[in-house]
Amino acid sequence: MRLDLQEIETFIQVVELGSVSQAAERLNISKSVVSKRLSDLERRLNANLLYRSTRKVTPTDNGVQFYQQSKAAISNLKEAAESATFIDSGLCGSMRVLAPMSLGTLWLAPRIAEFMKLHPRIRISLQLDDRLTDFEREGYDLCVRISRIGDSALIARPLSLSQRHLCCSPEYAAQNGTPGNISEIIDHSCIGYSNVPSTQVWSFQTIDPPNETFTLSPQGPFTTNNGEAMRDMVVQGMGLSVLPEFIIHRNLAEGSLISLEPGVRPIPDTIYALYPRSNRSSRKVLVLCDYLQQCLLSEPWYYPIEARQSRTSAG
Repeated sequence: MRLDLQEIETFIQVVELGSVSQAAERLNISKSVVSKRLSDLERRLNANLLYRSTRKVTPTDNGVQFYQQSKAAISNLKEAAESATFIDSGLCGSMRVLAPMSLGTLWLAPRIAEFMKLHPRIRISLQLDDRLTDFEREGYDLCVRISRIGDSALIARPLSLSQRHLCCSPEYAAQNGTPGNISEIIDHSCIGYSNVPSTQVWSFQTIDPPNETFTLSPQGPFTTNNGEAMRDMVVQGMGLSVLPEFIIHRNLAEGSLISLEPGVRPIPDTIYALYPRSNRSSRKVLVLCDYLQQCLLSEPWYYPIEARQSRTSAG
């Protein structure tokens, strides 16, 4: 049986996006070409791979199995080609990267630019979105996330801790005072992050042993889905917030924000590089992860993973 790689790659895009039109847009071809490739593939295989409706395209049971096996095969084929090229010409190929908005604009994009100068044959598409998505199904090779990740079918490589601060402006502190303990935090106006459920909590741990943990639900008149907007509201004296150090380290240094420690500190998150298990041997993904981890070492807000373990042991 003679197969057409274009047809298979088109099928993979349609399954991942659930749409012929979106696949056509990503592949930069017409919808009619996508439809023809799908029909030709089904005819070659003599199998029904997709259910088609006016709203969505979903794979049949046969289609799911073919998608999983063909995606792995295409990935292995591309990796073999890139490995063959690497010895003579260095890294090559394309990567689709997904990352949070603030981390992406403030830190990741400049680091990717430096990486591409070192590897001019690499092509990278960087998408910035704070919402949690099924990035593997959407065809991304790498996802940078700041969270606390549990069990996952993805490979989660920790790059650094993301230290967080309970903070406010000096003007807010002068007018409203500051909390003396964790229970007083809820008496203040709090700036919230809207990309989490309404039941979101701020998590803290005591500064001195025995490292007890506490949570509370912030309340306030303003929420937003962007960390930089939260920072700007806090700088303007609109209330307290918990923000990552990579967003506010300059504000802390210049004094436009102050870090508050009412007997507790926010529990740090972790910056992860996530990629599918099928990409565990992708040279370009691993090299980019190594590069980002090295870049973090020189950042003023760098907080090594070992620090959490040390603090836990000390407690």
